[in-house]
Amino acid sequence: MDRKIRVFLCKPGLDGHDRGVLIVGQALRDAGMEVIYSGLKQTSENLVEAAIQEDVDVLGISLLSGAHMALIPRITELLVERGAEDMLVIAGGVIPPDDAEVLVREHGVARIFGPGTNTSDIVDFLAERLK
Repeated sequence: MDRKIRVFLCKPGLDGHDRGVLIVGQALRDAGMEVIYSGLKQTSENLVEAAIQEDVDVLGISLLSGAHMALIPRITELLVERGAEDMLVIAGGVIPPDDAEVLVREHGVARIFGPGTNTSDIVDFLAERLK
């Protein structure tokens, strides 16, 4: 990729905690990526629209609320409906391994990054996937 990787980090639903996503965003910026952050408490529809309008390469979803099995499938469904299914989707937060497997296998999430993930692992994953 000849240009900076563009990443849209988002906090869907009623989750009000954003410390982790802010740390991830700073690490991605430090690695030379362009990062856009949605802010808290966004709807799935608004997030997908913003990601498409911003023409991002990656949609990063951060969830701690336990609503991941409702919100992430809705977001990926909207991406397909809008013809943006080629956008790389990653997720992070408190997502149990069984749910993570379903989200990857059935809902198009490229990878789930759980609590304690080293930010360099996220940077490396995106750099490798978006060469």
